[in-house]
Amino acid sequence: QYLLVAHPLPLWSFFTGLIVGSVIYLMRQHPPTRTADKGLFVLGVVIAYGISIAPAVTLQGDHLTMFLAGSIALCAMILPGISGSFILVLLGLYPVFIGAIVNFQLDILVVFALGGVIGLMAFSRLLSWLLDHYQSAVIATMCGFLVGSLNIIWPWKQVTESVVSHSGKTIVLASDNLLPQQFAQIGGQDPQTVLCVMAFLLGLVLVLGLEYIGQKYSAKTAQAA
Repeated sequence: QYLLVAHPLPLWSFFTGLIVGSVIYLMRQHPPTRTADKGLFVLGVVIAYGISIAPAVTLQGDHLTMFLAGSIALCAMILPGISGSFILVLLGLYPVFIGAIVNFQLDILVVFALGGVIGLMAFSRLLSWLLDHYQSAVIATMCGFLVGSLNIIWPWKQVTESVVSHSGKTIVLASDNLLPQQFAQIGGQDPQTVLCVMAFLLGLVLVLGLEYIGQKYSAKTAQAA
């Protein structure tokens, strides 16, 4: 919550590094060698990017929205390389969820948890079946979604449309991505470029480092067996 409010640029840069690292990890594990898989990857990029530039939908964290978000986020965690927090970021509900934890909004947390449990029960078998029978296609599509969604969490933005909710919070409806120097010129704020690059690299190295450690551990386990 503190980082989200006080240091949003490095935080979004860190998330960007995590997503890029996840895509690299998944592509290494399941390279899209077939033409169909490459096409699905491109399709995933186009769909996710299209959603990111479409007219914004205001998500204010009502019970139904959080129920559906819980279902989607926890189902996504079944897939390798995907975190539920990524999904909340892409849905624009990460601040709402963090705020519910900090302020202990029990109703929001319970509804989110119920959505997650029901979502897992409803979709876990379907996802398992898809991964068993169409693993490369699912992974390629998922990587495409991740790459296309990077447009959403680009750190340097200029808000072009916003509204104030009933609780007094400003909700961003539309924004334009900027380069760091444009962000400084237009917004008159420090783009924190060096810090953002370091945060991005931290996220990237964290994912790839865990992959490296996991491979070493698996190799040692196999040798011991």
